[in-house]
Amino acid sequence: MKLVIVGGVAGGMSAATRARRLSETAEIVVFEGGNYVSFANCGLPYHVAGEIADRDALILHTPETLAARANLDVRLGWTVTSVDAAAKTVTALGPDGSTVVESYDALLLSPGALSVVPPLPGIDHPAIHTLRTIDEMDALMSTVDSAMAASSLAGRKAKAIVLGAGFIGLEGAEALIHRGLEVTVVEASPHVLPPLDKDLAGYVSGALRERGATVLEGVAISSFAEGDAASGCALRATLSDGSVLDADFVLMSVGAKPNNALAVDLGLDMDERGNILVDASQRTSIEDIYAVGDAVAVSFADGRHGAVQLAGPANRQGRRAADVIFGHAPVAVKPVLATAVVRVFDQVAAITGAGRRTLDAAGVDYETVRIHAGSHAGYYPGAETMHLMAFFDRASGKLLGAAGVGADGVDKRIDVLATAIRAGFGAEDLAELELCYSPPIGSAKDPINMLGFTAMNVLSGLSPQWQPEELAGLLERGAFIVDARMPGAFAKGHIPRAINIPMEDVRAGIEEIRAQAAARGAGTADNPIYVHCTTGVRSYLTVRTLLQAGLEARNLAGGYTSLKPYL
Repeated sequence: MKLVIVGGVAGGMSAATRARRLSETAEIVVFEGGNYVSFANCGLPYHVAGEIADRDALILHTPETLAARANLDVRLGWTVTSVDAAAKTVTALGPDGSTVVESYDALLLSPGALSVVPPLPGIDHPAIHTLRTIDEMDALMSTVDSAMAASSLAGRKAKAIVLGAGFIGLEGAEALIHRGLEVTVVEASPHVLPPLDKDLAGYVSGALRERGATVLEGVAISSFAEGDAASGCALRATLSDGSVLDADFVLMSVGAKPNNALAVDLGLDMDERGNILVDASQRTSIEDIYAVGDAVAVSFADGRHGAVQLAGPANRQGRRAADVIFGHAPVAVKPVLATAVVRVFDQVAAITGAGRRTLDAAGVDYETVRIHAGSHAGYYPGAETMHLMAFFDRASGKLLGAAGVGADGVDKRIDVLATAIRAGFGAEDLAELELCYSPPIGSAKDPINMLGFTAMNVLSGLSPQWQPEELAGLLERGAFIVDARMPGAFAKGHIPRAINIPMEDVRAGIEEIRAQAAARGAGTADNPIYVHCTTGVRSYLTVRTLLQAGLEARNLAGGYTSLKPYL
């Protein structure tokens, strides 16, 4: 058996090393067009920041170590220019300009993805960088060092624009702030980290602003030009609102697209976005050609298909392809949850499964549950608030997706929720999970359990909800809104025209509440009383009292804490 692999890093090298473990006699050739075949691309921003001091720590393997460890024939700087599927050969162009034709029994494509470069005027300016490879990191580092030296001589801070505030853009922004630069983050979507909801994303943008960054949301860059002498900066960016930004350089992170040139030439089946279509065994539409990694289409847990640029799925795909090629029964392929996490200074944001935009687009009938819970027992010092959202199918109660932000414990909870989605768990299952509890570590009612309890109450009708984004419509029609917090909290900030009735006073004042509701035509199924508190707990108790008194009421999911960005 001769296996030829095009492309290394996560998918290609997982396939190559798994193949060797399955066969000592196979000939395994890896063509890698770049200068590094196995490196930690997820670690690149942390070297830029200086947190990973040793650049070589990012290089996981070299052709020499892979030859010694796994008897692999790895060829750096070799670009596969064509494939003859009928003859089962590949033609590759070497770094010295020579070519070679290599036969194969099985061909595995792991070409990865390319950074999206929008067709903007001035986009080819040399001070505009992307960050996906070691070489790109080296170029960015050189520009950063030069900009810092020149700006220091001019008596100012070096200025950077980070274009795009997705996961990689945020890591880049954090890295540049760590280096002491003046950073402006520009995100065309309404808020940073578009997969998150507005209220969760606010904690991330807040962390950036607290460290001195300027965060511009809902605005795009329309063009780049040379900087002027007065600013002393290398370039000037014009924004879609007409304003301008001067910067020494730009780090661009506006997305990725499949590196599919070979697939196009071969005529492989692809989806509408150019991702290579593969079956459950990573087979493409041409016999004996397989594909893995960032360039392939995957199936998501919600039934969608698309690409996901994450190392975990790429590693698993590489292993699966090698198993199939060498006749080892592969693990059954599971839908991809696209579980992802990012740290932005003291805040960690994570997601798994389907988000609200995806569920809305698919027409799924679901409930959104929001909680704000401590990372461990509140009576033990140092507990940090985490903000969690979870989405449950209204009919079955199954967990569909989740997201969270906080300073401690968010990654652990999203990992548990990702596992729960994979297992097909619903609200009751989350409520019954047995999780670690010790005062410095967790709570007797873990936030996961609280999500389950809350979802059960919502799905069963014990606690009908309203969502923060409904506020504008409620104010417009003059809805009866009750604030169940104590007067001191109410005085510090409240919804316009809301009535402050502390939870403790509801039972004694139920007739007065009934009279006020009647005067407004409220407390009915068509016009319920809308209740809130700080996090949703006191208002839940209030809603239970009102419902049992015959008044229709709704509890604000997540309370005033989730509502603030919508005021």
